[in-house]
Amino acid sequence: MTDKELKTLKDNLWHAADVLRAGAHLAANKYGQPILGLIFLRYADILFKQHKTEIESELARLSGTRMEKTRKEISIEKCGFYLPECAYYDYINDSPDTAEKASVVKKAMEEIEKENPKMEGVLPKDVYAQLVPEEEPELLSNIVRIFKDIPENCTVDIFGEIYEYFLGNFALAEGKDGGTFYTPATVVRYMVEVLDPQPGDKKFLDIKTPRLIQFNFSYADFAA
Repeated sequence: MTDKELKTLKDNLWHAADVLRAGAHLAANKYGQPILGLIFLRYADILFKQHKTEIESELARLSGTRMEKTRKEISIEKCGFYLPECAYYDYINDSPDTAEKASVVKKAMEEIEKENPKMEGVLPKDVYAQLVPEEEPELLSNIVRIFKDIPENCTVDIFGEIYEYFLGNFALAEGKDGGTFYTPATVVRYMVEVLDPQPGDKKFLDIKTPRLIQFNFSYADFAA
């Protein structure tokens, strides 16, 4: 994907999501967390699909041998995490366009945390009910469909760009209060260069917020 195509994709995704937000009269501070959660779900789904052939091949190769492993064990080895079927993006997208969609997304987040203990307590779960207002219960379904436009061949870097773009726009939309959760990319790059983190799970304390930021360099720098 060229820089121009990536910029167009980011602009289109943001514009579509923001139009829905405005139509539902939702403030940016109530919109950011659930939207970023949906971007993560789309990222997890695409990354898992990209490793699916490799996972299934290894599962078949080891089946019936002394080295036999579960699909979950192999998924974590090959992909870095295990994605349960209830968290597949198509499953979520195909569920009814009703207020129940919020429960479907919440369950997906809960099951991801359950299957991947390192993510426990990280993913947004109880914020999706606000995206199914009584006067527009299909709002969440429409937002979910927006992120289906992210191509299946997207890389981790492209998702990082999309996530960062949305994070920055939410910070701008919220004004000065948005700074409590957004650190400009240039500052982050400088911090990384100074800290020189090595591959593996690293935890840093953001004194400004304060909050704990977990960097998992094995598969998703931005997903923490």
